[in-house]
Amino acid sequence: MIKTRRGLIATIVTLAGLTLAGVTFLVARQPSSTLDDELAAQVTLILEQASPGEHHAHGHSFDSRVVCAVEPFGTEPPDATSLVEVRWVYARHMCAITGESPDWAASVRASGPIAVKIDIPPEVRVPKSGAGYPDRVRQLIPERYHQLAFEEFSDDAAIEAAQQRFALASSTAK
Repeated sequence: MIKTRRGLIATIVTLAGLTLAGVTFLVARQPSSTLDDELAAQVTLILEQASPGEHHAHGHSFDSRVVCAVEPFGTEPPDATSLVEVRWVYARHMCAITGESPDWAASVRASGPIAVKIDIPPEVRVPKSGAGYPDRVRQLIPERYHQLAFEEFSDDAAIEAAQQRFALASSTAK
């Protein structure tokens, strides 16, 4: 039995801390009903905050900003149900560079399938364009996702949101 007030308080604080830690762990491990949305947001942030060198010289200059739309189509492990379980995200992306043109349609853009390792620091792998591109995509993306890798965005909402952010970024850069 606890004999002092200080001991009682210490016990209560310890139990409360353990309970909070347990709840936090369980919540983090619960399946996310919005996992694709969380992954899209995470990958978009990674792409938009990448340095010019990380964008493989796709026209990114120091006066410009990168604005991306992302649509995940797979993960590693494939049965991941929450963000904390995901090591790799396979996604379609379309990134536009502000600065050359204030119009999304006339901007310098890059798109296609990518693989992003969710880590510190994150790692972005983009298949090199040109002859042999489909084979490089197949080398980058696991076989179970090959068909999805070559599909177009299934929902225009991500691209429309990126176009709005692009217009805003272009108008504030003037």
